Amino acid sequence: MATPPIFISTATLHTLFTHKSLVDHLQSSLPTFTSTIESPLRHAHQTSPSTSLLLMPSWSCSSSLPYIGVKLVTYHPNNSTQNLPGVHASYVLFNSITGQTLSTMDATELTVYRTACTSALASKFLSRQDSETLLMIGAGTLAPHLIKAHLTVRPNLKKVIVWNRTADKAKRVIENLQSEGGFEGVSFESNASLEEVVGLGDIVSCATNSETPLVKGKKLKEGAHLDLVGSFKHSMMECDDEAMKRGKVFVDNEAALVEAGELVGAFERGVITKDEIVGDLLELIKGEKNGRTTAEEITVFKSVGSAVVDLLTAQLAYETYMKSH
Repeated sequence: MATPPIFISTATLHTLFTHKSLVDHLQSSLPTFTSTIESPLRHAHQTSPSTSLLLMPSWSCSSSLPYIGVKLVTYHPNNSTQNLPGVHASYVLFNSITGQTLSTMDATELTVYRTACTSALASKFLSRQDSETLLMIGAGTLAPHLIKAHLTVRPNLKKVIVWNRTADKAKRVIENLQSEGGFEGVSFESNASLEEVVGLGDIVSCATNSETPLVKGKKLKEGAHLDLVGSFKHSMMECDDEAMKRGKVFVDNEAALVEAGELVGAFERGVITKDEIVGDLLELIKGEKNGRTTAEEITVFKSVGSAVVDLLTAQLAYETYMKSH
């Protein structure tokens, strides 16, 4: 008898992993399984002038990771006017040997966890260990996750500044985090002028839909790490060309080279070449590429997400759930 698929809700997902356990899982499993996972380029379909449907399939050819997974995502950026998230997603996990559906899970939450933990994992190799100030640009669904994930890998962080175009949203992110607790020794502040605070960030993390550069490269301090999460199409960019020129640039995977507005634009304008991209997250984890080598250099990490990381995140959620039920 086939067991019916389990549904893993947002509330359940919170009980299955922490940012730390997911960072650790990705660090150990990406080198083991990346080469065994097939993931064709995502399909993106425009469902209206302003909305999209994305399909992200992947499957493992390894018997120790017997899964097929598909993430289904809708992107409705105007939802913020209705106080709804702009992204909704479901993940479906199948057994790759029998083809049976094992689980469906809320992939909106899965995605914010994996996105934040991908950034934090890169930060382990790229930000300075003595980083004290985190600047979070953007106050959407990702912001609290990015803050928590970065604090997990850089426990010396003492100050978090949240900047958002709408100041109230930045305040709300801070209030929500403070009400959760667990941030002893960390002070929070919001919304000074962006121009003034960019230069304070040892780590500058951006998660916005911006189509105009928010981070000016000349304002970044020596030794800063710039974490770019928001853009996934050519019209979107969170930093200017100068930031790309000043930084040692790494990506989560090669899709970033053709999808991210900051990179595509910089290549087109001849600011940097593809050959100047230093490496990707897997090469950092394996030690095939050096991350930060001096305290003064500026590092940049641009992520667009990957079906490989989705599959490994869904694996951790599903296997943790099965162990506890």
